[in-house]
Amino acid sequence: MASIQFASHFLGTNPKKYNPSPIFQSYSLTSSTKLSSSHRQRFLLCSFSMNGCEADHKVPLGTVETRTLLIVPSPAAATERLIKAVSDLKSQPPSFSSGIVRFQVPIEEQIGAIDWLHAQNEALPRSFFSRRSDAGRPDLLQDFSSDNGSSDRNPVSVAGIGSSVYFRDLDPFSHDDWRSIRRFLSSKSPLIRAYGGLRFDPNGKIAVEWEHFGSFYFTVPQVEFDEFGGNSMLAATVAWDNELSWTLENAIEALQETMLQVSSVIMRLRRESLGVSVVSKNHVPSEGAYDPAVSNALEIIKDKNSPLSKIVLARSSRVITDTDIDPIAWLARLQCEGQDAYQFCLQPPGAPAFIGNTPERLFHRKHLGVCSEALAATRPRGDSMVREMEIERDLLTSAKDDLEFSIVRENIREKLKTICDRVVVEPQKSVRKLARVQHLYSQLAGELRKEDDEFGILAALHPTPAVCGCPVEEARLLIEQIESFDRGMYAGPIGFFGGGESEFAVGIRSALVEKGLGALIYAGTGIVSGSNPSSEWNELELKISQFTKSLEHEPALYPIN
Repeated sequence: MASIQFASHFLGTNPKKYNPSPIFQSYSLTSSTKLSSSHRQRFLLCSFSMNGCEADHKVPLGTVETRTLLIVPSPAAATERLIKAVSDLKSQPPSFSSGIVRFQVPIEEQIGAIDWLHAQNEALPRSFFSRRSDAGRPDLLQDFSSDNGSSDRNPVSVAGIGSSVYFRDLDPFSHDDWRSIRRFLSSKSPLIRAYGGLRFDPNGKIAVEWEHFGSFYFTVPQVEFDEFGGNSMLAATVAWDNELSWTLENAIEALQETMLQVSSVIMRLRRESLGVSVVSKNHVPSEGAYDPAVSNALEIIKDKNSPLSKIVLARSSRVITDTDIDPIAWLARLQCEGQDAYQFCLQPPGAPAFIGNTPERLFHRKHLGVCSEALAATRPRGDSMVREMEIERDLLTSAKDDLEFSIVRENIREKLKTICDRVVVEPQKSVRKLARVQHLYSQLAGELRKEDDEFGILAALHPTPAVCGCPVEEARLLIEQIESFDRGMYAGPIGFFGGGESEFAVGIRSALVEKGLGALIYAGTGIVSGSNPSSEWNELELKISQFTKSLEHEPALYPIN
């Protein structure tokens, strides 16, 4: 797209940058895990706008502001109004050498953010994040946070194209990187948010399919569509910093070029079959290789000298189809079953699309309140109410599943205690029902000692035992030795940083969609004492079924109440 620029500095090589405290630096990089110079250049081939990580995070922006324009009846009218507002900013520019300004236009009609994104002709980069519905569950976060007078409602879903500022590097996500993001955020502009995610293991070797995502990737979209309950909003954001050789004039011109690409002709996506056929499916590891891996892990767990009580072993499944998969249409198809899950899409320039339909929250921070959850153990749904009750009873009384779930819940409780003054768990154990599966579930919440230290929340909670194991460091080291593929952002934190609140899901139930190559679908299972290799393989099949069957002609499933 016309707004893409070549970066003036290579990412990760800025001599001014200092990474004193990257997340998960528990073991050092070896020569085999470092990227070569040619690999770095391929990674940087399609950089865009400005990389906020290259800035001095200690220097505040000149201005962070939101300008709300009058409500309009349609997306077309909103686009026209935004184009004029950006033109007026160019003719009457603020005097600051750095800043970020968001223009937003409310739209009377409620339009699906994912429908708007699908209409944008695959403009890159693009992002999408849809919050899950927590209806029927206690909202523990209310007891620990207040709205502080903020009048901005939370969008149900957000879609974005272009990048007013992005944050990406090959090095592990550090406290300085987080402060660089926070530099562009303010509680007074709560809808200016950086959407993105982190790798599961930032120190691992980056496979070619993941190289454009770096160790982490976040973006504040240039053009954003927000879906609310009852209406919508179109926004345009311009960010600049003269110290990064990205002036307000540069930023406005790039935004105007992106605005010219915006389509206001929006058709509701059909949530039916994608019209593709699966030609082949290949698993890494294969079932023959997975069984001994599980058996070896169980031997280590049983060893009285080993601290390991759980390890999560994952699988990557390459699905080849007769025609290319449209990732946004696929994600819309998954939404039919995902009212109780987060949906997301991240796609930097030149990269595949990472999409997901994940039920699991990593954390939601609102002012001083933070909540997380424990989710573990898996069973299918029943085909009748009688069978459903039998499966639920079996899940609640299984000693093996109780062990797996208790490890996750208690680990998260202890981690929250390191950053919170008090922690509440409610309920201790229950069953969470999704369209095709059900899990053991508990919600945890606490009051942060410092409101703005979300880096500390990420460092404390990721990775959870639900996607890694326990103890985390021992489990991660064993995963590195056993797994022969790159998880990338699978099982990593996916979500947004904002001035008033931030929310991250765990990037499971996810797939990487590549043009001409079909998709890589990821799933994992928790191995604890009592696990059976054959049962764990069947669980992997169950977890990816929402992806594989939604490609075919099976109708979408809706949860049994």
